[in-house]
Amino acid sequence: MKLHLILSLALLAGVAHAGDTVWPFQPLPYAYDALEPHIDAETMEIHYDRHHRAYYNNLLSAAEDHPALKQLPLETIMGQISAWPTFVRNNAGGHYNHQLFWEIMSPDGGGEPDGMLAIAINEAFGSFEELQEQFNAAAASVFGSGWAWLSVADDGTLFVSSTPNQDNPLMDVVEKRGAPILGLDVWEHAYYLKYQNQRGSYIEAFWEVINWPEVAARYRDSIK
Repeated sequence: MKLHLILSLALLAGVAHAGDTVWPFQPLPYAYDALEPHIDAETMEIHYDRHHRAYYNNLLSAAEDHPALKQLPLETIMGQISAWPTFVRNNAGGHYNHQLFWEIMSPDGGGEPDGMLAIAINEAFGSFEELQEQFNAAAASVFGSGWAWLSVADDGTLFVSSTPNQDNPLMDVVEKRGAPILGLDVWEHAYYLKYQNQRGSYIEAFWEVINWPEVAARYRDSIK
């Protein structure tokens, strides 16, 4: 825990120069080993401190070339991503996607959602098990690197989709747009140290760490 705190404080200090942006680099909300045995500590450290950090640093570099970016919320950038260079698309998406990813997982995760979210899942998919099947299929079918998503459409209904690279359903370049409330990173760096080429095992393990209260809060916010 002490090492994690020191590294998190160092990361925050390292982005002090970016204080005029509206999208800071947030600390990981739990220790690197908190999601074990489902996601190992070494993968979490590399994924958060190196991969996510690189996307963020690249986004800061892009903001130096495009100062207007600094005052735009990430959601706004996503919604007009076709107007920005590919470098912005890749790295703004990378930062947004990873920040969501950390927050929708928890050491106390797993189980099934309840309340409004459970009702919405049943209405959209028929059952929680059917949601799992569709989500797992979307994650498994990504060719190469990308993400699987559970999102809320403009009419308030839920849908499952996948995107390549660091794209997400907020972007104006995807086939079906919506507000993502759950996302799974299926880039190999997210799972290869523990699961090697067994992406399916990683996908199954993800259900054991989902932070359903956070996903439910994102659902409520999206239908206001």
